[in-house]
Amino acid sequence: MSEATIDSTGRLQLPARSIPVPSTISAAAQRALTTPPFGPEEWPALTDVAGWKRLGAERDAVIADLLQARLPPFSGSVAQRALSAATLYEIQRANPPEDHRQCALLYVHGGAFIFGGGPLAMRAAQPYASLTGWTVYAIDYRMPPDHRYPAALEDTLEAYRYVIERYAPGQVAMVGFSAGAGLAAATILKARDSFLALPAAAVLLTPEADLTETGDTFETNRDIDVVLRQRLTPSITLYANGHDLRSPYLSPVYGDFSRGFPPTYLQSGTRDLFLSNTVRMHRALRRAAQTAELHVFEAMPHGGFLGAPEDQEALSEQLRFLDRYLRIGA
Repeated sequence: MSEATIDSTGRLQLPARSIPVPSTISAAAQRALTTPPFGPEEWPALTDVAGWKRLGAERDAVIADLLQARLPPFSGSVAQRALSAATLYEIQRANPPEDHRQCALLYVHGGAFIFGGGPLAMRAAQPYASLTGWTVYAIDYRMPPDHRYPAALEDTLEAYRYVIERYAPGQVAMVGFSAGAGLAAATILKARDSFLALPAAAVLLTPEADLTETGDTFETNRDIDVVLRQRLTPSITLYANGHDLRSPYLSPVYGDFSRGFPPTYLQSGTRDLFLSNTVRMHRALRRAAQTAELHVFEAMPHGGFLGAPEDQEALSEQLRFLDRYLRIGA
């Protein structure tokens, strides 16, 4: 007999329980679910600029170690392009097929809006260049505490303008992860509203698509996701800088997709804190009759399994999707 009850406010009250690592995933994925949580246990005060910079540096060090362990050495070239106030990395693998030089990806890094930038943004984007032979651009957008909204949106939109001035929009895609996936979607809406041509496709990996963080899995997956245990309320508050969190340029799930949006691949996992964000973004696109694929992986926490076979399967699905929509010779 279940001991779950519903209290006077309508909230479901559950007894303490132990959640096992499922046998339905690979051994490597099972090990990933026993790793210590990635997210910070405590956040600095909003006015503590030094504290936010220190937290960013600490998280960057963790990301650097993860990328070093997971990614093979990159064989190719990296150039830095100076935008108005940000850096855009241009990444090209060695000896790509000639026809693949016609396509480009714009990669938007994650990191709760406060970390993951600089060379880390470039390093995280390199696998796409290695596997496709397409030119990959990684935007090192400005972040808090020094630069708040709309700085990151302005930088990413400028990066998109830079790319489509050099490639036909039908040969350009945007890929974003976590906060960067929400920012990528917001940038596409801003580009559309600025009368720019849309990219051929978008890949939104566990997007932070709703900065109000009101979706169901912010409760049901709280403390279950070993990467993100809790909401990102402090970093969101810092980033948003007092603006309405329901603005589509902050929370793209509230956008009007009936006016156009590219075919979109969305990815999450059953233990991902952002599963609701991903599901709701998919439904918003489908309600507007836009092309969208939703891929939800068994037991996957936010961002994947640190290199398990499921991560390779997920990446293969992304590349299949991109290859379908990026038109060589368009």
